Amino acid sequence: MPTTQSFTHYANLPTEQANPATENLDGLSTLALLQAINQEDQTVAFAVEKATPQIVPVVEATLKAFNNGGRLFYIGAGTSGRLGVLDASECPPTFSVEPTLVQGIIAGGDYALRNAVEGAEDDPIAGREAIIAANVGANDVVIGLSASGGAAFVVSAMQEARHRGAVTGCVTCVVGSALATTVHFPIVVAVGAEVLAGSSRLKAGTAQKLVLNMISTASMVQWGKTYGNRMVDVKPTNQKLQARAVRLVSEIAGVSSAQAEEALALAGGNVKISIVMLQKSLQFQESVDHLKNCGNTLKSALNTPFGG
Repeated sequence: MPTTQSFTHYANLPTEQANPATENLDGLSTLALLQAINQEDQTVAFAVEKATPQIVPVVEATLKAFNNGGRLFYIGAGTSGRLGVLDASECPPTFSVEPTLVQGIIAGGDYALRNAVEGAEDDPIAGREAIIAANVGANDVVIGLSASGGAAFVVSAMQEARHRGAVTGCVTCVVGSALATTVHFPIVVAVGAEVLAGSSRLKAGTAQKLVLNMISTASMVQWGKTYGNRMVDVKPTNQKLQARAVRLVSEIAGVSSAQAEEALALAGGNVKISIVMLQKSLQFQESVDHLKNCGNTLKSALNTPFGG
């Protein structure tokens, strides 16, 4: 059972306060209720904007980790944990990276992705064990996710990650929380009271999703996984992505759709290799080698003479 001290602590959290703007929430019409939610949601982007400078060192550390063979971990409980797993799971198809490069860990394990696991966030031992099981080391970056910044599972995990030499960061909505004071690089998005008091799956959850989008996307862009704003490392695993791959090759290489399809077939569906083959008039293996020599960055490969 929580102690009197912990009751007081939780009662004072910004994420637990009643929002004066929505005091009459249960007396509103459907339209007015939806408008109230939307009006509060509009404040989230501004809160993230204020926190953006705090995200910079996390992205820079992640890029360094990728270049040194390290990994990026998100670890959280409940909504926060699910958001971390979501962002991690979308990296392989979006950027053609191995599933182990960006990993999401949620308190309570995979079962907790679909079900509430009571008390999972309060288990510090499980948090520590999750970091040990992932064999986190000095080349890795670990980001703790907790709206309140007080989930014992997450705080303990971050303490263990830091002990093992990893670079640590967090995304939370409470200034000076246990989580924020544990990590190297805290990202604090002060979204204030929720539309529904204490329901941190709302504004706090949206804020965390926006920040995770920024971390993973910025890191991958700077790692050479795009060409301008084009997703050239996409893995064409369904019809929509196959059509996108053809369109990318056609537009960037300046060829017809038929020529793009032919090049993709020869390149095993790899967009970047296809473009290099067409733009540089190279064979498949020559294109593979040229890309590798250019750090697998398409812009560099197109601007560098073959063999140069």
